[in-house]
Parts: sequence; structure tokens; C-alpha cells
Amino acid sequence: MAITNWPVSERPREKLLQKGATALSDTELLAIFLRTGITGKSAVDLARELLSHFGSLTNVFAASQTSFCQIPGMGIAKYAQLQAVLEMARRSLGEELKSGNAMSSPGLVRDFLRLSLANKQHEVFLGIFLDAKNHTIASEELFSGTLTQASVYPREVVKRALYHNAAAIIFAHNHPSGVAEPSHADKVLTQSLKQALAMIDVKVLDHFIVGNGTAFSFAENDLI
Repeated sequence: MAITNWPVSERPREKLLQKGATALSDTELLAIFLRTGITGKSAVDLARELLSHFGSLTNVFAASQTSFCQIPGMGIAKYAQLQAVLEMARRSLGEELKSGNAMSSPGLVRDFLRLSLANKQHEVFLGIFLDAKNHTIASEELFSGTLTQASVYPREVVKRALYHNAAAIIFAHNHPSGVAEPSHADKVLTQSLKQALAMIDVKVLDHFIVGNGTAFSFAENDLI
């Protein structure tokens, strides 16, 4: 049955307008994004199939163009629209970070990092540079590839901190495996960076590891 034949209270778009976006399931939200179905399948059916295939909204967002477009009813246009939505969300969160105190909004920092890093197919090491009031000056991808202590250079991080005249920094990197747990190398690297930055009076406030839908905080686990 086409969605237009459903009771008005059960249609995703009408439900969102009446009750707000938080009242909708992942399937319903994704169906609104898809807008239309295909012959024999409504937008809700397609949304359900996407979530079943990829396992979660996070994995749908992280899907490559090839894997996304292989799903019946999907295509380059839908993939481009999804990437545009994600980029707008990232930019909006980035603007919020710049206008407020990053340390007073840990949820905002987590959301920004998840959107920035969770869909990466390789490891990326990112720095959020902060001023003395913990307002965001800039966010930069500092290194990428297979990250080890040897491939993340404290000297280069120090140079970027001086360039931005930063008073503090928050680090983050992703684990493409999806497991947001620090390795021994992650812990050693964090301490090396902390010591190097202390020489120029820049504080390391936190280091996040981003996995599938989660972000592990070194500070919250007393590892900073």
C-alpha cells in the first residue's frame, strides 16, 4: 500500500510535523529523506531494507558510493543528497562549537566528531584547536592513513598549535574497525603529544576515539 493511502497519523512526514522529528523511528526518518519508493515498494520499505542491509543509520551514512548505489532504488542522486545532508550537519555543529565553550558541551563535541570521522574508510587524526576560553579556533585533519606513534608527529602538531595561537587542543581519531577502545599505542601517543604541547603551554583537554556510533573519551576515563 502506498504511503498516501495510510492513515494520516501514521505517515512519516505528517507524523514529524505533528509530533516532531524525535518521535520518528530511524526507518521513518530515512523514508522522509528518500521521499519516494519504487514499483512495489514504498519509501518506508526501502528505508527498512537500507537499515537491514547496512545494520544502522551510522553505517548507512558511512556507506561508500558503490555499496549504497547497489541497493535497488538507490542511485548517485540519492547518494549525493545524503552526503550533502551530512555535510550541512557537520558544518552546523562546527559553527555551534565555534560560538560556545567546547568543554561545556561534550555532547556537541561528540556529535561533531562522529559526523566528521565515523564514515572514514581509513584512520584520520584530527585536532580541535581552542583559545583560552575553550572556544574553537579551528578543526583540522592533521594526519591520515594507518596511524601509529611514528606516523603522528608531535613536532607538526606543535607547529599547528603555534600557528593557531591555541591555548588548548582536543584530539580525535577514528577506528575503521568500529571498536572505540584505545590501544596501548593510542595511550602512548596521547602522552607523547601531551608532553610535547606542555613545552609551549598548550593543554591537551581530551582525546576521542570514534567507532560505530560511539566515541571513547580519554578524559572521562582518567587517561589524560
